[in-house]
Amino acid sequence: MDFKMEFEKRKNVAEEIIKSYLPKEEGLQKTVLSAMNYSVNVGGKRLRPIFMLETYKMFRGNPNLRTYKAFMAAQECIHTYSLIHDDLPAMDNDEFRRGQKTTHVVYGEAMAILAGDALLNYAFELASSTCDYNEGNDKEILEALKILSKKAGIYGMVGGQVVDVETEGKDNDLETLDFIYRLKTSALLESSMMIGATLAGASSEDISKIEQIARKIGIAFQIQDDILDIEGTEEFGKPIGSDEKNGKVTMASKLGIDSAKKEVESLTNEAIEILDSFKEDHEFLKELLKVLVNRKK
Repeated sequence: MDFKMEFEKRKNVAEEIIKSYLPKEEGLQKTVLSAMNYSVNVGGKRLRPIFMLETYKMFRGNPNLRTYKAFMAAQECIHTYSLIHDDLPAMDNDEFRRGQKTTHVVYGEAMAILAGDALLNYAFELASSTCDYNEGNDKEILEALKILSKKAGIYGMVGGQVVDVETEGKDNDLETLDFIYRLKTSALLESSMMIGATLAGASSEDISKIEQIARKIGIAFQIQDDILDIEGTEEFGKPIGSDEKNGKVTMASKLGIDSAKKEVESLTNEAIEILDSFKEDHEFLKELLKVLVNRKK
């Protein structure tokens, strides 16, 4: 399998689906609609929608249904809103993301806040509107909505962000770091894969296994990010040493590079072992997990 080629195919599918759900820039509130679309169109790898799609396919979800596509778009809206707010002066105060000016730089801080709020609300508008599709899976839709809500909220991404902000500059212990990584980084990945399985009609036992896979990979992904901050090279476009410069304690600085690398390997192997327990085809998904945590940028 040519992974790069297969990934590009799936990324293009995800891009097409996401863009098909973006709002039209019209009406007196069109400025915020423009800011929303600008933020989503900045791009990225579209990992969360791809993970949702691949998990849905693994459990033989019906490719003709619109429901999972709306949830893919909703998940990306939530991810994008979180990035808009992360970039704000009150948070990370970043002026560029993926080589383009951040939303608050282009539209102003107030409109950026509103664009983030709008994307969060629009995500649930998209997801809940699937009940009107009459595709005969309202129970799965309700469960998917519960997952989307919880993983994005105070017991998920927002909760992790809160602890990250409150402990900035402090010598966090491993338990606190694990909490931050699980909620801030892993939660949306868990949401994506669990929703894909749920909408495809997977059993509660299988959905629980999917959650474990996503959690382990999410934490491994963040630890790898810590490692790259220390060992990466500028040629990949990553600001090297920013964590140390900002006095930020990470798993890599706490454990040491060698132990951090072993933790990434261990978590990845555990996730793949669970994934391999499924009889359904998951070749691409398995390769995606490996590439995600073994990236060099």
